[in-house]
Amino acid sequence: MGSSPLSTTDFSAAVSAITSAFGDPTRRDIYLHVRDAETGATASEVADRFELHPNVARHHLEKLLAGGYLVVSTDRSAPGAGRPSKRYAVAERTTGLEFAVRHDDLLVTLLGKTLARLPAGEAEALAEEVGAEYGRAMAATAAAAGHEIDGADVGRSFRSALHTVADALTAHGFAAHAESRDGRLRIISEHCPFGDAAIEHPVICAVDRGMVRGMLAALYGDASAATEASVAKGDDVCVTAVE
Repeated sequence: MGSSPLSTTDFSAAVSAITSAFGDPTRRDIYLHVRDAETGATASEVADRFELHPNVARHHLEKLLAGGYLVVSTDRSAPGAGRPSKRYAVAERTTGLEFAVRHDDLLVTLLGKTLARLPAGEAEALAEEVGAEYGRAMAATAAAAGHEIDGADVGRSFRSALHTVADALTAHGFAAHAESRDGRLRIISEHCPFGDAAIEHPVICAVDRGMVRGMLAALYGDASAATEASVAKGDDVCVTAVE
């Protein structure tokens, strides 16, 4: 039996926690760097990698540690006779992502089977529209959690709105981040919360594309979204291009 879906209050709390941890682009890059490093990283290593003052690097790492996204150990291999350095590594199961990956497997499976009974084009359009409606609701929830839609926090630029969308998707289990590639902005999702249902019925991928479009419509204005890659279709990550 699947887990209960997030309540509005829980989702708001999840978005707030994740935005606090990943709201700074440098901090997101630091997290990805630590995640990809086989043995983690120290504040000094992060400072060198990102050309930061060691205190600034330590501040970012401690923020991620406080949010449960990193764990810390003592690095006694560092040269010199001073105090051993802290070595940061990604937590096996981060609190924010684990908390947010909740969905009802049965309902997702039934959605896939229902869409499979429709002509392909009609099924994809319906799935995307369902996602867009839910995306607009997600944006309203994010606003209720304190992320202004018309103010400087989100309304300032398309890029900042896109990062808010990525944070909200992450709270829903997509492990998403925004990036610029080949002159286009994209949402990269490293986890699909729809699981095997999406592999069996790839049309479900149109739901998250719709979620991106719906959230952007509420946070910024009308935007297009196109699926460039999909885990359900054999790719390593899901990629949604937006403009």
